[in-house]
Amino acid sequence: MASSILPLCTTNIPSSFSNNTNSSFLSKPSQIFLHGRSSQSFKVSCNANNNVSEHDKNLDAVDRRNVLLGFGGLYGAANLAPLATAAPSPPPDFKTCSKATITKGPEVSYSCCPPPLPKDTSTIPYYKLPPMNKLRIRSPAHLVDEEYIAKYNLAISRMKDLDKTDPLNPLGFKQQANIHCAYCNGAYRIGGKELQVHNSWLFFPFHRWYLYFYERILGKLIDDPTFALPYWNWDNPKGMRLPPMFDREGTSLYDERRNPQVRNRTVMDLGTFGSKVDTTELLLQNNNLILMYRQMVTNAPCPLLFFGARYVLGTNIEAPGTIEKIPHIPVHIWTGTGKPKYGEDMGNFYSAGLDPVFYCHHGNVDRMWNEWKALGGKRKDLTQPEWLNSEFFFYDENKNPYLVKIRDCLDMKKMGYDYAPSPTPWRNFKPNKKSSAGKLDTSLVPPASKIFPIFKLDVNTSFSLDRPASSRTQVEKDNKEEILTFSFIKYDNREYIRFDVYLNADKNVKPEDLNQAEYAGSYTSLPHTHKPGDDDHVSSATLQLAITELLEDNGLEKEEKIVVTLVPRKVGEGLAIGCVEIMLVDC
Repeated sequence: MASSILPLCTTNIPSSFSNNTNSSFLSKPSQIFLHGRSSQSFKVSCNANNNVSEHDKNLDAVDRRNVLLGFGGLYGAANLAPLATAAPSPPPDFKTCSKATITKGPEVSYSCCPPPLPKDTSTIPYYKLPPMNKLRIRSPAHLVDEEYIAKYNLAISRMKDLDKTDPLNPLGFKQQANIHCAYCNGAYRIGGKELQVHNSWLFFPFHRWYLYFYERILGKLIDDPTFALPYWNWDNPKGMRLPPMFDREGTSLYDERRNPQVRNRTVMDLGTFGSKVDTTELLLQNNNLILMYRQMVTNAPCPLLFFGARYVLGTNIEAPGTIEKIPHIPVHIWTGTGKPKYGEDMGNFYSAGLDPVFYCHHGNVDRMWNEWKALGGKRKDLTQPEWLNSEFFFYDENKNPYLVKIRDCLDMKKMGYDYAPSPTPWRNFKPNKKSSAGKLDTSLVPPASKIFPIFKLDVNTSFSLDRPASSRTQVEKDNKEEILTFSFIKYDNREYIRFDVYLNADKNVKPEDLNQAEYAGSYTSLPHTHKPGDDDHVSSATLQLAITELLEDNGLEKEEKIVVTLVPRKVGEGLAIGCVEIMLVDC
């Protein structure tokens, strides 16, 4: 995806702000979130031009390549070469693996690192997909029968038994959970830089390979090569509850550390992000379907919007894809934000794999990859060599270590599995209500230049924003997507974060009912950590929202300025946003 121009949010950032951290002067989030504009030299502007400003002279303090790629891949390699040339992500350096940390909690009490490997890890071979006579079919979890549930319980029980008899067995339940902990909570390093598979285009392929081997291990443990994991069908109203088989106390599929709210057939709420709202189950289900429509259709017309940004090793600028933000993160939070304060098990990256429902949840996340491609248009797999050649490390069902490449996981059927079909009602759930009578008068709200940077987003905030072009023809729309981009989002990564974005909605918008044509999308984040030993706990992120469809639905195509409203939902101790702009990009 490349832009026709090179818009760049340029910054004056103190020299202590390095390219791989949020800087020592942010040792406490409140220093940027709460102190007000005069407390730090953090001036941000969005300049839609190709000229190098005076600000760019300070980019020795912020690696320009990391910043640009961190914006979410909108600046294609063709426009930025050689600065934007990315390399494939290599497998982790096993010798440097160390303990991960629990966000807002103690150090992990056991190592997330894999069991002892051969001294010469260069001898680890690449995995070759074995031939399959019969596809393993993954079914909706709420529809499986008792025979399947008994088989699934037996497989997990045997996996957990391995922890007792052979704690270092790579097929054991805790060792399998540690895979996620190590890749996602800072245990793995490469050349001194952290390896992280979330918040970028590594998210989908890593978890696909992860489930692939996990599923084969379970089948091996019960001597059934046809065994397939179920998928939590949360994109369908009939599946918007915790699957019943996971809520049977005393079974291997039960996890006592889940949030109690998930019990008693409670309807999942992706719209309020854990905050209870006095409303009906029908409205909750409608909100969930609207969120699915926005994330799968409206906001994901281009591959890099769906998959997430290019990954630059060691950077902590997060730019996740649409499905990773919602519903992936809200399902984690809805299920796992119980006690202790920092969240167990689904409520924190480090411990998510300790809940058997994690793999059921990610089965549906993986299914969304195929459902998205089935929508057609430009919705296709990425083709960049640095993505296709990125590598991960896993053990197979025979305890053999292997390296895998992304390019080998693009076809599920070649991997030996498929999904039982399920209706996708979200395809027809485009929001159709209007919360405002017509377009808002942009002269009545301050321009973005008067609002940004926002040092603490704790109230509804509206501003007007210039568009790069108006009255575009259909051909122009087909060629270039209009993208609303928020850059330099700063937040405390120990907190659950969410804010919503609306177009043409007044400052008092009430977001309980998401069936509003003005609703553009949301930013979310699950508690996590980036670098063991760091104590600033400040993460940097980017949010990209495709708005071409929204402009049409709200009658704003001819407008040169639009009104944007930010609605904070959960912001922890503080949430700052440095910059906002609209760009025209090709997918």
